[in-house]
Amino acid sequence: MPYPISFPIGSPVSLASVHHPTPTIWELEMHHGLDNRLSHEFIDKTLLKALDLVEKDWRSSTTEVGAPGALIIIGKKSQQKFWSNGLDYETAQKDPGFFSNYYDALVRRLLGFPMPVIAAINGHCFAAAFGVALMCDYRVMTSGRAWCCMNEADLGAPFPPSGAAILNYRFPNAAVIRAATLDAHRFTPQELHAIGIVDVLADGGTDGVLREAHKLAEAKAARAKTGVYGLMRTNLLKVVVDAANMDERRILPADAAALARARL
Repeated sequence: MPYPISFPIGSPVSLASVHHPTPTIWELEMHHGLDNRLSHEFIDKTLLKALDLVEKDWRSSTTEVGAPGALIIIGKKSQQKFWSNGLDYETAQKDPGFFSNYYDALVRRLLGFPMPVIAAINGHCFAAAFGVALMCDYRVMTSGRAWCCMNEADLGAPFPPSGAAILNYRFPNAAVIRAATLDAHRFTPQELHAIGIVDVLADGGTDGVLREAHKLAEAKAARAKTGVYGLMRTNLLKVVVDAANMDERRILPADAAALARARL
């Protein structure tokens, strides 16, 4: 099929595009506005559809079970300020089903994806977007000015269960989890590399990040050949998968405050 392919399919405005630069590597470039906010449309009509297309193309040339392959997810290549700035929160909080029907649908899709997935973090990565980056298998990040931060405590936005689960799985100890969540610490690339969250630091801005991501993707692509990669990941991260399968409405700060006043 002809690449690049833009999403949403048929839309006059492209929010993301899929490239296929080598026989075993696909790139998903996010270019939704200035900062790739995770909105309803961006998740449902763009990211999920792009993942479906990559898997369909990969499976069209596989054996019965698999073939070499790897996916790189990168922020807008023409800038190096944001990978993603998280949710379109004002809109998301108006929809009680947003997390179960949209955000967690993306979580489930990534965790079950049949090939290695590399987050090529070429700029800031905040809140729910940091959660998405943590769902990926590897993270390559610019060594320059960029932060990763779970700033929900500052926003008054409680974590979905899947977000809490991935933090508990990825981060090394309770002190770091506390810093990441309750303190909303802004992690530098160097801090994240030191605790093993970022696998590779890349000099040279977006070009350098993409170059290092390609090296890693080439090294890991053969792991998809046996068809077991996505199955292993979903078993290893079962606690996250189970959390993403929970269909519950989150209690917001205003709800909790009202309940507390009624009880006291």
